[in-house]
Amino acid sequence: MSDSGQPNYATVLYGVEDRVATVTLNRPEVRNALSFQLRSDIVAGLRRAEQDPNVSLVLIKGAGTSFCSGYDLRVSGLVEERRKHEGWVSDDNLEDWTDQFSRGCVRDWLTLWDLLKPVVAQVHGNSLAGGLEIMSMADIVFVADDARLGYPPMRGLSTPDAAVFPWKMSMAHAKYIQLTGNSITGKQAAEWGWVAKSFPAEDLEAEVGRELHVLRNIDPSILAANKMSLNHAYEVMGMKTHLNQSWVWHFLSNWARARSGSGEGVAQDRTMRDALEWMNRAANEVDLI
Repeated sequence: MSDSGQPNYATVLYGVEDRVATVTLNRPEVRNALSFQLRSDIVAGLRRAEQDPNVSLVLIKGAGTSFCSGYDLRVSGLVEERRKHEGWVSDDNLEDWTDQFSRGCVRDWLTLWDLLKPVVAQVHGNSLAGGLEIMSMADIVFVADDARLGYPPMRGLSTPDAAVFPWKMSMAHAKYIQLTGNSITGKQAAEWGWVAKSFPAEDLEAEVGRELHVLRNIDPSILAANKMSLNHAYEVMGMKTHLNQSWVWHFLSNWARARSGSGEGVAQDRTMRDALEWMNRAANEVDLI
């Protein structure tokens, strides 16, 4: 605990200024790769902001050169780390077959969706895999024109942990992203309607500040009502039902399909770079940046 009685976080920076709570992913040495601790700290920061009467909205961003490079595959396979994560079921009869890693990812990122206060994401550098899921679950997203957005593991490891793509873009674009695993720029993501706006990288911080100035001056109760009204429409269309079944396809693609599991073994036993090289070996790399 800090001197003020508020919790300290091992992997995020948390601060409040002018009714905006900022949650900054703070593992810049690994481009903010999502360890279990970082995931827990993000969720804790969001819930803390929701309880604070001096906060109207939350800004989530990343320290260093990237927003988030994805899940930290060096720790994703460690049983002891998994079992410490909130909500994990360690009963041997249930632990493996429901693909709890995927279920846990969906549970964590639905925190952004369910939060009564709007969540704004400010994205620069790389936003890949799990980082892309966080970004896509935020209510409003602003990105740098040259940001790299993609989900390379879909080329060889599995389907996404959280199946966000059909809900964030057109069918044509969703199929292009998920089937190819290619990355696109932040500027193109804005043109696709995946994110709200993109800005030149050097202007991103200032432009997001301008956008937040409008939001912070709106009454939090009407912000909450408008967010929940919009969310309800997507939930009626089945968004949460679809997301909560992400683990089924993640499990099947990881363990039941032909030649499954080999890519995950590379990812867990070696480095993320090795894993991506393994996945791209048979693919014609045509990333759009």
